[in-house]
Amino acid sequence: MDPRIREHAQTIVEHSTRVESGDNVVVSAPAVADDLVTAIYELLGDREANVISMDANPRFMRAFLRASDTDEFETPSHLQALYEETDVIIRIRGETNATEQSDVAPETNAAWKRAYKPIQAEMLSKRWCLTQHPAPGSAQLAGMSTEAYENFVYDAVTLDWDAQAEHQQQMVEILDDADEVRIKSGDETDVTMSVAGNSTINDKGEHNLPGGEVFTAPVKDSVNGEVYFDLPLYRQGREVSGVRVRFEDGEVVGYSAERNEEVLDGVFETDEGARYLGELGIGMNRSIDRFTYNMLFDEKMGDTVHIAVGAAYPETVGEENELNESAEHVDMIVDMSEDSVIEVDGEVVQRNGTFVFEDDF
Repeated sequence: MDPRIREHAQTIVEHSTRVESGDNVVVSAPAVADDLVTAIYELLGDREANVISMDANPRFMRAFLRASDTDEFETPSHLQALYEETDVIIRIRGETNATEQSDVAPETNAAWKRAYKPIQAEMLSKRWCLTQHPAPGSAQLAGMSTEAYENFVYDAVTLDWDAQAEHQQQMVEILDDADEVRIKSGDETDVTMSVAGNSTINDKGEHNLPGGEVFTAPVKDSVNGEVYFDLPLYRQGREVSGVRVRFEDGEVVGYSAERNEEVLDGVFETDEGARYLGELGIGMNRSIDRFTYNMLFDEKMGDTVHIAVGAAYPETVGEENELNESAEHVDMIVDMSEDSVIEVDGEVVQRNGTFVFEDDF
């Protein structure tokens, strides 16, 4: 077994989820990630945890969704009962065919998201980690050889997370004291939002591995302006590119995409909350130096900003502000490397991807 797999497993168990003796653990993974699951199981055995695994094969879900009557979807109560008794959830991605679910209708996915929402909420209340195994299908989607993709993934997930957290904390402190944030990029992106009263999270490789961003929630009705997402979104086996979104008083009032706009139709029609922002995130992981059609990595890239329509993370929303609730949470990315600024309360804190606290600002 590649020793980097064992290092990855150790990071998941010891750093990301902090598994303790007696913890009930669920590991969800595709078969292509069996080596990583095996390494995780060894560590969980050493820690005297209780563990079960679930096969996350997208072929199974494709078959179910295509055969189902969406009007009959119900929250799977047996799965919810499992997660209610679970302390730690480890979810591992790894594709053999990244387009497996590309022929599932967007409205079917939206209906399933609505039914699954209570389970998603239960999972988020636990100690959880979402990570990536460098599978060949994921490498192919990224346009990389398997070996190159393995190096890319392991470089990103095995950072010195204490040092990364210290670097990111500088941006956390700026946003925690902020009222208004403005994001401007080129001629097509100019959007403002309030973050007053909300908290900023320092993502240091715990819930997401890799980590490498800071994120907060916009005040629900404060978002105004237009955004051009110049990096594609890969969702449900489809590339959605050239996305433009217009906000008024927090709500999405117009949108378009140059390719696969129907995927956005499904997202925004899921529920009312899907038309409001749940997250503003700023990528700060410089070890992620290329776009790979994998949001777990792409949103963490340095020189990027991402905003997510749909559910806000409760820990980011202050007591005096409204929590945006939705069955969706869809991140989309703006490249901030050229002709771009982030302003906080009228002061430029990032210009062309460089932060005010970095030497070459």
